[in-house]
Amino acid sequence: MTTSGTPPMNRAALRPLLRTAPAATLLLAGTACSSGTPDAAPAASSAAASGRQQPPSASSSGRSTSMNIRVTLDGRPVDAVLNDSPAARDLAELLPLTLDLEDFHDTERVAYLPRKLNTDGAREPAAAKACDIAYYAPWGNLALFYQDGPAPSPGLLVLGHLDVSADQLGRATRITIETAS
Repeated sequence: MTTSGTPPMNRAALRPLLRTAPAATLLLAGTACSSGTPDAAPAASSAAASGRQQPPSASSSGRSTSMNIRVTLDGRPVDAVLNDSPAARDLAELLPLTLDLEDFHDTERVAYLPRKLNTDGAREPAAAKACDIAYYAPWGNLALFYQDGPAPSPGLLVLGHLDVSADQLGRATRITIETAS
């Protein structure tokens, strides 16, 4: 008997549980992230193949889509997409923008927007991932993460994603954001 008063678990009985735990976790994660509609599967599999989470936005059918934007970092074009959150739509209304970037905590490049964005109806805070475009509402700044953020932060809203290397993003000093034509 153990000191807690419960008998120790047989190691042989524990092995099958440990072998199936990773698969069960993946199954639950995949089920939790899917919409259950057949036409959602191609978007989910392309997101998994690219290693990138697709930002959602509303379409006329109620399914999620995304808003493509044109981004230039230090004169080099970069593919980018915004989600359809109120803050991302508000950012799109400010375009075109050219902003100077500075480093913040060896994790992100930041720039101040001409005005604060609308955050009404914002999603729950999420931890930013490398190459995410985010908005930090308390300071009114745009944040381009070149390292994963430490944890979900109140006031930090992920607006979209950049298709760029973390190294290039970490060195960027100027960004131009325009609507896609």
